Amino acid sequence: MRVGIFIFFISTCCMIFSCKHELSSSDVLDKDLKELISLHSPTSTYEYFKLPESTDLDNLPNQDQSNRVTTAKVELGKLLFFETGLALDPKYPVSLSAYSCSSCHVPSRGFTAGRFQGIADGAVGFGRSGEGRRKNEVYQGSEVDAQGARPLPTINLTYVTNALWAGSFGSFGVNKGTESVWHQDTLIEINFTQVEGLEANNQRALTVHRQRINQEIVDRLGYTSMFDAAFPDYPFARRYSKQTGAFAIAAYFRTILTNQAPFQKWLKGDKSSITDNQKEGALLFFGKAGCINCHTSPSFNNMEFQAIGVNNLYQSGLEVFRTDAADRRNLGRGGFTYRDEDLNKFKIPQLYNLKDVGFYFHGASKRTLKEVVEYFNKGMPENPLVKPNSISQFFHPLNLSVKEVDQLTDFITNGLFDANLERYAPLRTISGHSFPDNDPLARQDMGCK
Repeated sequence: MRVGIFIFFISTCCMIFSCKHELSSSDVLDKDLKELISLHSPTSTYEYFKLPESTDLDNLPNQDQSNRVTTAKVELGKLLFFETGLALDPKYPVSLSAYSCSSCHVPSRGFTAGRFQGIADGAVGFGRSGEGRRKNEVYQGSEVDAQGARPLPTINLTYVTNALWAGSFGSFGVNKGTESVWHQDTLIEINFTQVEGLEANNQRALTVHRQRINQEIVDRLGYTSMFDAAFPDYPFARRYSKQTGAFAIAAYFRTILTNQAPFQKWLKGDKSSITDNQKEGALLFFGKAGCINCHTSPSFNNMEFQAIGVNNLYQSGLEVFRTDAADRRNLGRGGFTYRDEDLNKFKIPQLYNLKDVGFYFHGASKRTLKEVVEYFNKGMPENPLVKPNSISQFFHPLNLSVKEVDQLTDFITNGLFDANLERYAPLRTISGHSFPDNDPLARQDMGCK
């Protein structure tokens, strides 16, 4: 009897011990995913893909040595980015102080325009999150300040060394060796000043988007003390300018990080932050689908340029302005370098917070992320103008099943979605102007007094 009880006790303990150490299916997914991610990490650990905290200024990568990120610069740049009071060079007086940098980069839409083409000067309205913006009747289509391609989001830019779809701006990185073409455009000549991509592009943007910064404007809008705190080493003659404004905005950009996305929480140890379905999608991302072959950085961007044969914005069938078949921006990297081998190749973008964008690829040819995944799965270029020999070696049929397409879509859509980007927007600007737009219709849409 005692022997039987002893055997029962031992077997029960073994069962309990076994249950405690038997991995659940979710635990197995976690283990497999960490191992797979580590294989694709340059540091051989999945932790490489963690994004830094926005306040960890010293560890934000790719900083311009002439514009180290400081709290004072970030605070100033955050306000200037949303300040409609800088809109002082519009085509017509009706648009004075009516738009801002954030007209085309709305936080609630992943810092994109909320529509297929961004319009700053020459547009009115806002809608709920930028989708209601439209051309002002006073303007001809050729007069508006419209972007030739879908606006890239201003998030996770600390991983971007050369700005725009063609990587045209920035003196270093991929632009080393392209100096011979910098004189082709007076705006691109800023690359000769030896600055990083964000600093170069922001100075260009303030001019192109018809904004103005000088001491009189800074004083009038109330930003003088903030410029003094951000740039104490600059002489007064240079302290209140487009350059310092651009540098402050660049510092702010480097802190806009999607570090609260579910996948980021998973990387930091919260196993329940993403679902098993999303974990299956992540396994596909790093495995069978091969997304990681191009989207290699912690933000899943890459400073390489690839052709995948998508249509340009003017081919979308949508009403677009200031872009057509003659627009060199539609040639991608080749439009900047003038090299045949670069034609129709566009920069590999980051993949966080695409859920609410609503328009995808540089030409806005897809309207849902599932369509994007299906396009890659099919592996067939849609643009007949793109030569087959220029198509990326990574663009080919993936042979994903319907279920796998859904799983990969779920991971990109929800696993990489930081739902609180509004934390990077100010409650108000110092001037008190409405933002991101300040025309009467936009103020009505946004409920501004």
